[in-house]
Amino acid sequence: MIKRHICVVVASRANYGRIKSALTAIRSHPELELQLVVGASALLSRYGPAINVIRADGFEPVACPYFVVEGENPTTMAKSTGLGIVELSSVFENLKPDIVLTVADRHETLSTAVAATYMNIPLAHTQGGEVTGSIDESVRHAITKLAHIHFPATVESKERLIRLGEEPETVFCTGCPALDIVVQTETRMDVDLFRKYGGVGPEFDLSRGFLLVVQHPVTTEYGSGREQVRETLEAVRELNRPTVWLWPNVDAGSDEVSAEIRRFREQYPRSPYLHFFKNFSPEDYVKVLASSRCIVGNSSSGIREGALLGTPCVNVGSRQQGRERGLNVVDADYDRRSILAAVQRQCEHGRYAPDYRFGDGHAGARIADCLASVQPRLQKRITY
Repeated sequence: MIKRHICVVVASRANYGRIKSALTAIRSHPELELQLVVGASALLSRYGPAINVIRADGFEPVACPYFVVEGENPTTMAKSTGLGIVELSSVFENLKPDIVLTVADRHETLSTAVAATYMNIPLAHTQGGEVTGSIDESVRHAITKLAHIHFPATVESKERLIRLGEEPETVFCTGCPALDIVVQTETRMDVDLFRKYGGVGPEFDLSRGFLLVVQHPVTTEYGSGREQVRETLEAVRELNRPTVWLWPNVDAGSDEVSAEIRRFREQYPRSPYLHFFKNFSPEDYVKVLASSRCIVGNSSSGIREGALLGTPCVNVGSRQQGRERGLNVVDADYDRRSILAAVQRQCEHGRYAPDYRFGDGHAGARIADCLASVQPRLQKRITY
């Protein structure tokens, strides 16, 4: 049997969590051959190298291209996108995949999409059709217009893709692969985060309840990152609850956010309630999210995985503006009083009922089955 070669590009820690179950399903599918490419910030130590987690899970990449230009500003973000096209086109030339699968809406995802489509390689795209804030909104829809196969997470997203002019027979509502991990993971907090991941800050008893904070820079609000994260830091300080805080991603403005976090730690060096980590494995992140009293910040995981887990979420600012969400999400401005009040209200409310709008735990298998059977056409035409 001649297997269809599926090249999947993982370029960040979030990418891996969003596509891991599909990687597993592709690898085990009798008609598919997985070609895993791991690059960009997934290789860099300061972002908690996802490559270590990927290898620990039994995946060995066939290529590891570096294409992050340092600086974490709009110029270097654009340059990283261009460098990604250069590096990935060489990778695709060597691998000669039958289909390239790319994830969501990051600048590395755009690099993947441009390289593949210009090389006449059919492109499959997950999580298209969603509405959010930031540059991610524009990038996501641009990738949709380049992609030949679409794997949206929700019915609403599927309908939006069709309204964008994609042929209905190319759009498959699979759910989000990240939700597969939620369904498959025992969510009981049975891992010692401090021993396993180190991090910086005091240790505390996680069994007595804690907050989880994940706040990334907002690329379209570059220059405001320090002020924005300062409000969250001050709200958390006033709450005085044990807090697990994850480091920001590589987007433009990351240095601003990181610098303010470091300034805060120097100002309050003996804070007994705040511990910073770079990264967790996808399964351990689910355990942390499930066990937290509330997730605070602007990560989509509070909206996606948080909905299925019923974890209260305080969404800060505009990064997820307009994203479909369940009842577990409360919005707050970049204002410590607004954040403080929202967190207190969510902690008092407690758990929410599970919401399955983003997936039921079988997205990875659906994606693999579709990749094995679909007959993509390279020539696209807008369709209404």
